[in-house]
Amino acid sequence: MSERAYQLEREGQWTKGKSGLSFAPLGPWLVTRDEVPDPQVLDLWLDVNGARRQTGNTRTMIYDVAHIVSYLIRFMPLMAGDVIITGTPPGVGLGQKPPVFLKAGDTMTLGGSGLGEQMQKVVPYSETLGAAWSRGEYPSAR
Repeated sequence: MSERAYQLEREGQWTKGKSGLSFAPLGPWLVTRDEVPDPQVLDLWLDVNGARRQTGNTRTMIYDVAHIVSYLIRFMPLMAGDVIITGTPPGVGLGQKPPVFLKAGDTMTLGGSGLGEQMQKVVPYSETLGAAWSRGEYPSAR
């Protein structure tokens, strides 16, 4: 998930556009290293409302997983269970001509080979929802 207005407000600053409430859905579980022998051969995909939007494979990453980990450990300790967010497969909506953005009611289904799949529904932000999130409550979007 990305909030493009925030993200593009200052060139080169991606973090704030990717850090909103519910913007990094993970799970429902994580896989262990023995379940993914080679992280550089995973097919990835994302559908919006049943239509394929993104397709890719981790073999085309700009920096492979080993490089990213070796780089990060120069600056910070990594602990079991840490998650490193690396990007997304080709096909993001901003890059479409014309750009295509998610809207309330859209359903995203995404997955990866050997990783399973997950689904999220886009809901409009409300003060009530924001207050619940700030209290650590995560109401269902049903």
